[in-house]
Amino acid sequence: MKAIVCEAFGGPEDLVVRELPSPEVKAGQVRIRVHAAGVNFPDSLIIQGKYQFKPAFPFSPGAEVAGIVDAVGEGVSHVKPGDRVLGTGLWGGYAEEMVVDASACFPIPDSLSFEAASGFLMTYGTSHHALKQRARIQPGETLLVLGAAGGVGLAAVELAKVMQARVIAAASTDDKLALTREYGADETINYTTQDLREALKAITGGKGVDVIYDPVGGALAEPAFRSIGWNGRYLVVGFAGGSIPSLPLNLPLLKGASIVGVFWGQFLKVEPDVHEANVAELLGWAAEGRLKPHISEVFPLERAAEAIRVVTDRKAKGKVVLKVA
Repeated sequence: MKAIVCEAFGGPEDLVVRELPSPEVKAGQVRIRVHAAGVNFPDSLIIQGKYQFKPAFPFSPGAEVAGIVDAVGEGVSHVKPGDRVLGTGLWGGYAEEMVVDASACFPIPDSLSFEAASGFLMTYGTSHHALKQRARIQPGETLLVLGAAGGVGLAAVELAKVMQARVIAAASTDDKLALTREYGADETINYTTQDLREALKAITGGKGVDVIYDPVGGALAEPAFRSIGWNGRYLVVGFAGGSIPSLPLNLPLLKGASIVGVFWGQFLKVEPDVHEANVAELLGWAAEGRLKPHISEVFPLERAAEAIRVVTDRKAKGKVVLKVA
C-alpha cells in the first residue's frame, strides 16, 4: 500500500512517500481501505517527536480516517467488510489502509461523505466531550470560543448552538468570523483588531462569560480568563498558538472559577462507555443534518506536507482533509 512515512523526526517537508506492506488485522481490530484522512494539529507534533506518544520508525502520521471496511479480526461483529466507516488511532492514517481497534471504528450515516467523515470524530468528539462532560454547559449560558474558525473551534461553535448556548466566536480575521456566523455564532470578536477584554465586557454587560473554550493558548489566555464570570469554567483544549500560558492562580480564586483540562484521547480510554454514547449522539445529529462539517481544503495524499502546513500556520477554516482513494 502507498503511505506517507516519517522516517526521522522533523517537519512536514521531511515526510516521504513509500510502499509498505498491508497492515495485519488481529483479534478485535478492523482494517479500513482509506478513502480520506483528516489532518489535525497533533499530526504536526507527532512527526517532530513533540507529542505524548512517540511511535517507532518508520510510521505514518494521521489519527482519523474514513473508508470501507476491508477485513475484521476475530470477535468483531458491529461492522463487516464493505461497510462505510470512520476510524481513529494514534497514527497510521496517511495511507491507503489503516488498522484500528474495533472500539474506535463506527458506521457512518449516508449524509456524511468520506471527506466529511474523515474529519469528523476528533474535532466534534473533542468539543462535545469538552462542553458536555467537562464544562457541563447549560442552555442559555454564554460560551467564548477562541480560535473559533479552526477545526475544534468551529465544531465547538456548532455544538454549543445545538446545546442552546449563546456563542461568542473570537478569531484573527474577518473572513474567519464570517464562517463562524454561518455556523451559529451570536457575536464575534476579531482579536487582531479589537481588545478582547473590552469587547467581552461590552457584549456581556460586564458579567463575563460562563465557559471559555481555548484550543489556542499563548497570549490570549490571560485576558480571556480575566473576562470569565463567577463560577466560570475555562477549558484547556490545546496550544495551537505555540506557547503554553501561565495563569496567575489568584484569578480563579477571585472569580470562583475552574480551570478544566480536556484530553479527549485519554477520556475515550478511561470512559469508553461514555465515549461510545457521545459518538452515537454526534452521528445521530449528523444524520439529522444538525451538524455539517466544514471542509476548507482537500489535498491528494502525496501533498500531505502542504496540508499539515495549512493547519500549523493556522490558515485552515474548519477541517483540512487528504483524499486517498
